Amino acid sequence: MRKLILVKHARPQVDEQVPSHDWHLSEEGRAACRPLADVLRSHDPGVIMTSDEPKAVETAQLLGEELAKPVETVKGLHEHDRSNVPMMPTREFLSTLALFFKHRDRLVLGLETANEAAVRFREAVERIIATHASGNITVVTHGTVLALFAADHGAGDAFSLYRKLGLPSFMIFSLPDYACLEIFERMPV
Repeated sequence: MRKLILVKHARPQVDEQVPSHDWHLSEEGRAACRPLADVLRSHDPGVIMTSDEPKAVETAQLLGEELAKPVETVKGLHEHDRSNVPMMPTREFLSTLALFFKHRDRLVLGLETANEAAVRFREAVERIIATHASGNITVVTHGTVLALFAADHGAGDAFSLYRKLGLPSFMIFSLPDYACLEIFERMPV
């Protein structure tokens, strides 16, 4: 059975002076990539595709090195576009994000609705699958778009999924039907 492995990037170094889409991995995040690669190895990951955001690229590169797999950056895999949103207190961010997931066709946060982000991400994944007709596909991406994709394919409530997924974490879907096979919420500490 062919698989789509969606990976939420490892923990970034939070810098309130830098937009989140420009954050790089923290030391903790870099260190988590080796055990993540060890867990992913049993799922026979093929090519590794990644968002163009530094935290995802670095996660993908570290996985690629550990797994001896090629890494490619693909447009459309980035996080929900919140480039116009300043750093928010966690409680406020989460309550706003809950509305974002609940009112998917309303512009609640950032520059795109949940539905717009979901469609963009889904189309990027579909292009990847169409151009890689065999083998398993690994996509390193972000929590919000991953949760939207998973919810759209029957894996549960998007906001609940978003809250459960650690840094890093992953979900596995069968291809071509996108049935959710496994959710790996957190790396063991």
